[in-house]
Amino acid sequence: MSENREFVVLDTDEITRLDKFLSAKMPEFSRSEIQKFTVTRAGTAVKPSEKIRVGDVFNVEIPAPQTEIASDNISTDFDLDVLFEDDDIIVINKPRGVVMYPSAGNKTGTLVQNILAHTHLSALGGETRPGVVHRLDKDTSGVMVFAKSDAAFRGLVKMFSAHDLTRKYVTFVWGVPNWEEADITGNIARSSRNRQKMSLVKTGGKPAHTEVAVVNVWPRAGVSQLRCNLLTGRTHQIRVHLSAHGFPVLCDPLYGNGSSRLGSVKDMDLLDFLRENSGQMLHAEVLDFVHPVTGEKMHFKSRMPDDMAMLKEILEDV
Repeated sequence: MSENREFVVLDTDEITRLDKFLSAKMPEFSRSEIQKFTVTRAGTAVKPSEKIRVGDVFNVEIPAPQTEIASDNISTDFDLDVLFEDDDIIVINKPRGVVMYPSAGNKTGTLVQNILAHTHLSALGGETRPGVVHRLDKDTSGVMVFAKSDAAFRGLVKMFSAHDLTRKYVTFVWGVPNWEEADITGNIARSSRNRQKMSLVKTGGKPAHTEVAVVNVWPRAGVSQLRCNLLTGRTHQIRVHLSAHGFPVLCDPLYGNGSSRLGSVKDMDLLDFLRENSGQMLHAEVLDFVHPVTGEKMHFKSRMPDDMAMLKEILEDV
């Protein structure tokens, strides 16, 4: 059921556009949401860009929350690994090889569809991306949070936009650093040569910042295990930053340059593993944030997937 609210412009209010005025009065909604509401003044509909005046009385009709998605958009292709769930959020350990949500080349078997078979998600993300506030690549595994309620969706979007949370990844890379910790910065933009790839750019793009720490090194194999702390959240950020600095992620088909390195691998078990696996060895290990509704501090950590655990065992025997 829709909700109606009334607002009067006072002489203490900033004289500005209607949508800005309403954003200040209803901070729980984004301006793009407010622009979709039906707003009237003296019974006549007004546009979001309308200039307000002292004494104006606006009636705002807020549509009923939409949290249910059509049942034909669900599937149960794999078992969900649910780390936490309440009325507002659900935290999932995403498996490698699973696409986030339906798209042109992936109509079924997506993570969102499997979650919808288990519970509802906030529709604010859109028809194909309900509850989605961040994403992981198909072949990146690990911890993810989805919004079940509209209030949680708004809160999580603000949190991710402000980077007001902790996201740590573990990865195996080619190369052995001569440092223990590194701060990697550099703007990232879509590659002009390959639209599937991102690249570091000197001008334009979006700022990106990754903190990197060395966990293990295997000099004989020429491989290291790193932990990466994301201070921004750009597309392919870790893969781009590490590759650009000479430490591409193992088994990464876009940035790994794996085929050119296989000739240097002497251990047959490691060589077989690298030939048989095509998904980047990257795992979202830790996700810390404040619950968007209850304010509770949340901490989640997931173990490495079986293939990465197997890779580590092989490396320790090299």
